[in-house]
Order: sequence, then structure tokens, then C-alpha cells
Amino acid sequence: MTTRYAAQNEKLTLTEALDEIGVSRAAFYRMRARGTAPRCLKLPNGQIRIRRSDLDAWWTSCEVPAC
Repeated sequence: MTTRYAAQNEKLTLTEALDEIGVSRAAFYRMRARGTAPRCLKLPNGQIRIRRSDLDAWWTSCEVPAC
């Protein structure tokens, strides 16, 4: 059984996050360069991980108010 805390601290691989967001790797790196991508963790081996909570917060920040 996964606790709520563990689910929020789940770390997604870049591939998993890109699949969920629906953008290419190149588009993601452009977003990072502009400062509009979700917060990332860079591991010592250079790989990137994204916390589930950071990705959820990014999705929320993308919402626009109803017209």
C-alpha cells in the first residue's frame, strides 16, 4: 500500500514525465531554458528526475481562469 506522502514524493524519470506532459525531449529542454518547465532534480550521474508533487504543481500553474 502506497501512502499519500510516498506518492507525492515519487520521482519520475524524464521519459515518464515527458509521456505525461506530451512534449518531446527537445521541447522540454527549451522549456527548462526559458524557466517554464517543472522543477527538476539532477542526479550525480546527470540523469533528471521530477517529483510527482512538482509536476502536479506545474500542471496547476498551467491552468487558466475560466472566461
